[in-house]
Amino acid sequence: MFTAVPLRGNPVAVVLDADDLGAEEMAATARWTNLSETTFVLTPTEPGADYCVRIFTPGGELPFAGHPTLGTAHAWLETGGVPATEGTVVQECGVGLVTLRHDGGRLAFAAPPVQRSALDPATRERIVAALGLSGDTVVDAQVLENGPRWHVLRLDAAATVLAVAPDLAALAAARLDVGLVGPHPAGAPAQVEVRAFAPALGIPEDAVTGSLNAAVAQWLQGAGVLPEAYVAAQGTALGRAGRVHLTREGATTWVGGDTVSVVRGTVVL
Repeated sequence: MFTAVPLRGNPVAVVLDADDLGAEEMAATARWTNLSETTFVLTPTEPGADYCVRIFTPGGELPFAGHPTLGTAHAWLETGGVPATEGTVVQECGVGLVTLRHDGGRLAFAAPPVQRSALDPATRERIVAALGLSGDTVVDAQVLENGPRWHVLRLDAAATVLAVAPDLAALAAARLDVGLVGPHPAGAPAQVEVRAFAPALGIPEDAVTGSLNAAVAQWLQGAGVLPEAYVAAQGTALGRAGRVHLTREGATTWVGGDTVSVVRGTVVL
């Protein structure tokens, strides 16, 4: 996801027709695929939803995640899913109903509301130490929650973001999911570089993270730091070259990315 090129971006496994699977079977499947997320498509229970999805990491279930949202919609449409409203897909998940734009091209989801709070000084110091950063490279910090709970540091430059070599054991022990964002020089193809570390969920570094990018956009577009439309690069450090397209329209932030199918088949459970 977040790429049109096979073997780039961030893969997600989508299991269709999963009504007969229980939570333990879903969790076991996610551990077996060992991808950052595996999703399971179910019959919706909420009025207005086209389908319901449950999202699992190797470490547990998430109420929402961005790249699985795009990947699930892509797989559902590709295998014959027909939305109730043309051009729009409505997904039911742990945070409620999430709307996606579908016009035959790039999919984009409407970012769910984000809750923001200050990052307390002690936790900030612990994260800075675990990332091997010097304090003067940190411009700002926030806790952002839109399903996942991200401890986000805004750094002085994309180069600083890319140079980070985290102590993943320290982050896992503290159960801290950490996001980083820093600006690229003017004129670069992407305006910011993003990285995400969630070792407590079994994800040492996530290649491309829709929920984190959605939360960062709502924070920094709202603060006037980032423009109404911009492109974020993520996965550079992993050789994945992901691209996330973020657009703010009124009160809604749309998070878009290219999607491509790489593996199709039957899962025997």
